[in-house]
Amino acid sequence: MAEAKKAGVNKSEEIRTIAGEMRLKGEKPRPVAIIAALQKRGITVSSPQVSIVLKNMGFRPTRGQKSAAVGRKPAAAKQPPVVAARHGSVTIEDVLAAKKVAQQLGGTDRALEALAALKRIES
Repeated sequence: MAEAKKAGVNKSEEIRTIAGEMRLKGEKPRPVAIIAALQKRGITVSSPQVSIVLKNMGFRPTRGQKSAAVGRKPAAAKQPPVVAARHGSVTIEDVLAAKKVAQQLGGTDRALEALAALKRIES
């Protein structure tokens, strides 16, 4: 490890280089393959180090596919959570949008005042 520092080798940059080359070839960059390629160059890296660099590059490991069990029901599509309201229902996306508006107006009280004024205008 001290030899790599003396030679001025940046291990993270080497990992990124190998991962980029693999991506250009259409291969999925995997820590085992990257470690092997770097060992051929005389650079020793650990699997966690490679995984962290790949994660920071935006590579996400694919989750293993589970085989469907006999008689197993398919998973239901996830619905956004619903928050109860006086008139109908409000999704979490609606709540987050309202939060952004409240932040833009300088707080929840000002947003409520603006909505009350809008309601008076529309009536």
